[in-house]
Amino acid sequence: MEDKYPLFQIVDTSGNLVSDDYDITEEQAKSYYYHMLRIRMYDQKGIALQRQGRIGTYVPFEGQEASQVGSALALKANDWMFPTYRDHGATLTFGADMDMMLLHWNGRIDGCVPSRVKNILPAAIPIATHIPHAAGVAMAETYKGTKNAAIAYFGDGATSEGDFHEGLNMASVFKAPAVFLNQNNGYAISLPVSKQMNSKTIAQKAASYGMSGIRVDGMDVFAVNEAVKEALDRARNGEGPTLIEAVTWRFGAHTTADDPSKYRDQEESDAKREKLDPVMRLERFMKNLNMWDEQWVSSIKKEIQVELDDAIASMESYEKASLDDMFDYVFEEPTWTIEEQKKAFMAQRGGQL
Repeated sequence: MEDKYPLFQIVDTSGNLVSDDYDITEEQAKSYYYHMLRIRMYDQKGIALQRQGRIGTYVPFEGQEASQVGSALALKANDWMFPTYRDHGATLTFGADMDMMLLHWNGRIDGCVPSRVKNILPAAIPIATHIPHAAGVAMAETYKGTKNAAIAYFGDGATSEGDFHEGLNMASVFKAPAVFLNQNNGYAISLPVSKQMNSKTIAQKAASYGMSGIRVDGMDVFAVNEAVKEALDRARNGEGPTLIEAVTWRFGAHTTADDPSKYRDQEESDAKREKLDPVMRLERFMKNLNMWDEQWVSSIKKEIQVELDDAIASMESYEKASLDDMFDYVFEEPTWTIEEQKKAFMAQRGGQL
């Protein structure tokens, strides 16, 4: 089955083009590197802020920068993005506000709306529940007569959920202009892919719904971008949705509350980092073609650091999140069950929220 879904790649792990079919400019390479460095620095700062007690539990994505940047840069301004809790790199690249993203991790209700201008949905915490939503929004755009499309992000574990299958089936039946981007990072928390499915690939699951299935090197930003652009073009032309499996790797923990050494060989992960790191691969590519400029890299690092510092200062200027939010924003109007829970919680705390 893997032969039917070969791994699409443009730049190999040594930073060399695997085909002469693609002409990558220095401007394009630098743009991708900037965005990948930006979200990596954000990711590293997110972990540090959590360890310092300045935000709550944080979800790292190191290793998945190419999948998130490559896909986000393939979108058009009015497209829709449906992220999960691990896709803040994609949302930032597409146009999310960094201070809003940090407010999300700080427990503020304000942070649930990632962007003031872009069509970015709140990060889906339940697994796969946003996939039918993406299909529905894409269908609505078709009914309105637009060429706008939707992209939904999810991990390998989501493909074992009912919402995944329902969403893909509905999107296929109605030829919804949607792209379903699976970032297969090898583990659904602690469960390896080999123990959660017999399928050799995730891309092959597209065949069940009569839609295109593509398997791409998720550590190759150019390949991801090309695959997603082509899928979006087909979607806009009325040719239906596409399931893309971006084969990647999560270098860090599932969340800052997780210890990956309990369920996987960290030496194996470190070895993958040396070979597969998407940021290093792009750096090698740029050096191979004399596109690398140390002075430019130094300047963008300083620029990104200023942006991070300003966003953190903005986040910390807000009042602390209210515990009321846990109850008051579950439904438009709190149900009696929610009211009872709130009363019990208050009683436990001596009447104080």
